Amino acid sequence: MVFARLRDLVAGGGVAVLTGAGMSTDSGIPDYRGPNGSLRRHTPMTYQQFNRDQAARRRYWARSHLGWRHVAGARPNTGHRALAELEAAGLLDGVITQNVDGLHQAAGSLRVIDLHGELARVRCRACGALSARAELDRRLRAANPGFAAGVAAASPLGAEVNPDGDVTLPDGAIDGFVVVGCTGCGGDLEPDVVFFGATVPPTRLASAVALVENARGLLVLGSSLAVMSGYRFVLRAGELGIPVGIVNQGPTRGDARAEFTIDSPLGAVLPRLAAELLGAAA
Repeated sequence: MVFARLRDLVAGGGVAVLTGAGMSTDSGIPDYRGPNGSLRRHTPMTYQQFNRDQAARRRYWARSHLGWRHVAGARPNTGHRALAELEAAGLLDGVITQNVDGLHQAAGSLRVIDLHGELARVRCRACGALSARAELDRRLRAANPGFAAGVAAASPLGAEVNPDGDVTLPDGAIDGFVVVGCTGCGGDLEPDVVFFGATVPPTRLASAVALVENARGLLVLGSSLAVMSGYRFVLRAGELGIPVGIVNQGPTRGDARAEFTIDSPLGAVLPRLAAELLGAAA
């Protein structure tokens, strides 16, 4: 039985975990490439587009202003909590996540590497100062009274939230949206995340690679591994002879390199895994 191979991998301890957007779907945050992935309908903004001109940045912030409150309101699901319990029991060395929602930390995981950053922070493009996204949200609400209500009235079915924390809006809905700048120097702001088309900061990447290199096994959860950002860890594990297990709904780029694959919802697999292992440990 394939589940037994998953149980045996984690039971031995020393496991590094890589999570993707599929980890957070049960928390109400959609994924990109799953059965109902948003890439079928939505193309994420790249860093090149964001960096290109003020109009692109205004479009991003208008869309993200609405999407942020959905991400901020999300709560850890049973899969997040199961990983936190397994880490607390000493079976997991840490989590590398491609997600920007902060839900692993909210669930109680302590060693989390936010590979693509965290949506809860913003950075000034001029002075580099970091600040809380919640504070920016307050300022944007004050600068754009009635914006959310106006969008809701124009789209009674609601705007579609995307995994990167923005929503799909027609250009007309963005007209007149006011963007605010850094409170320190007045410079333009950007989310403290790695956009599509950008690279992971070297020190952060080095920490993630080290976690995998020192692990006894690598467990991939909810990622299609379609981009090198995550797939590189499967390749590195293979180079070192570290076994790889994958749990994901649908095929992944790394299936041929895995010791086993499980095509099943994480909300069913991970709580069962924690229950069996921690029950046995007790």
